[in-house]
Amino acid sequence: MSANIKQQYHDVIHTKLEDAQLRKNLLSVMDTLKGNRKKLISTRFLDWEVLREKGKEIKQKNLSKLDVLLETFESNARKNGFIVHWAKNSEEANNIVLEVMQKNHITKILKGKSMASEETHLNAFLKAKGLEPIETDLGEIIIQLIDEPPVHIVAPAIHKNRYQIGEIFHQKLGAPLESEPEKLNEIARTHLRREFQEFKLGLSGVNFAIANEGAIWLLENEGNGRMSTTACDIHIAFCGIEKVIESFEDASTLNALLIPSATGAAVTCYNNIITSPRKEGELDGPKEVHIILLDNNRSQMLSDSHYYRALSCIRCGTCLNHCPVYDKIGGHAYLSTYPGPIGEVISPQLFGLNKFSPMLDLCSLCGRCSEVCPVKIPLAELIRDLRSERVGQGRKSVVGTDSSTQNPAEIKAMSQFATLATSPNKWRFALTMANIFAPLGKIFAPFTPLLKNWVKYREFPKINGNLHKKVSQMQGVIYE
Repeated sequence: MSANIKQQYHDVIHTKLEDAQLRKNLLSVMDTLKGNRKKLISTRFLDWEVLREKGKEIKQKNLSKLDVLLETFESNARKNGFIVHWAKNSEEANNIVLEVMQKNHITKILKGKSMASEETHLNAFLKAKGLEPIETDLGEIIIQLIDEPPVHIVAPAIHKNRYQIGEIFHQKLGAPLESEPEKLNEIARTHLRREFQEFKLGLSGVNFAIANEGAIWLLENEGNGRMSTTACDIHIAFCGIEKVIESFEDASTLNALLIPSATGAAVTCYNNIITSPRKEGELDGPKEVHIILLDNNRSQMLSDSHYYRALSCIRCGTCLNHCPVYDKIGGHAYLSTYPGPIGEVISPQLFGLNKFSPMLDLCSLCGRCSEVCPVKIPLAELIRDLRSERVGQGRKSVVGTDSSTQNPAEIKAMSQFATLATSPNKWRFALTMANIFAPLGKIFAPFTPLLKNWVKYREFPKINGNLHKKVSQMQGVIYE
């Protein structure tokens, strides 16, 4: 890992911490989402924890036989008339889209929300080829207009308030300056209607791919996803291989967990279940549907008996909503498609630990993410274990694991601390010295290299007097 990567993280985090408007916007939305979720769970569910346990079991069951389910899905999907593609990595997935566009002489594609296509950087790829990708999700429209990536995996533009969005529409679309949500929605709707009237190719993500039926299930709240998948001649669906689920019954249980966790609502406005392209005699739907099954190191994750649990994620985003670090810096500070706690777990595994290990520091290990995850992924535990991978003490099975992530000075310091903390006499002596010199440390901290960075954003820790005596007294009580 280069020093340049570390510096990029340092710079962007520093910038976001100084952005008071960003923190205000995030806090407002996070509080709303958390409040809605808590209220819904307490009023609409008899036993939410039992449902969480059921969701965990379903995901682990499906992941345990994912190889079989993928083959079953492919077979049934082909029987239904779908064209199924396998993509080992981002390059292959993007090239499949390019080939479909070139074969059909299409230069423009309208996109429903798809984090998998964000993962492969499809938009940048198509633009480099002279083609035009157009986002249709409201949040995605906003950030595309200002050339930013999503800040959240569910709500891409929550870092912008309605006044800022009004300015964006005014400057980029030439619309009247508005700030009321209804009028902002009208501006976006009017803008997109022109595009929907003449487009030939639409793209979507996939929430659940049902193996037994060979069908795909999409969830949305705006209707743009339905337009992107039914009003076009050709539909392409991006699907991470972990989205394949055995049955509609399993998917329904996961759906009951996903929506309350994501938005605090009981159901989404639109449930789009697509079972085939347009059949003879039907008036709606595309004539051709392509499904891209994306691996991109997911098979590597699945092969690890410990880290595979991260593939249980159903992309609800509730771990981001409850994270005390995320709501201070936002998703862009993670420098990854997937931010927040789930991003810290899957980004190093998908894209390489040597590229994304600094994001593992964006966690206080408070455990909130693990407590709220609807399928009980032990996120805090996995983040801690990935930190072990970073210093060469873990399982050494993560993509991109090499010596570049290790800091010799840090390793030496922790080794010395371990020696100190496991020796009663040395530990008591260290506490005594800390008690004596702590007042001097507070004075000189702003000028001391190691302490300088600490006190820049934190208060100097208070050292309570006679700690060594208190420890001795506690040990005496325990021994008695």
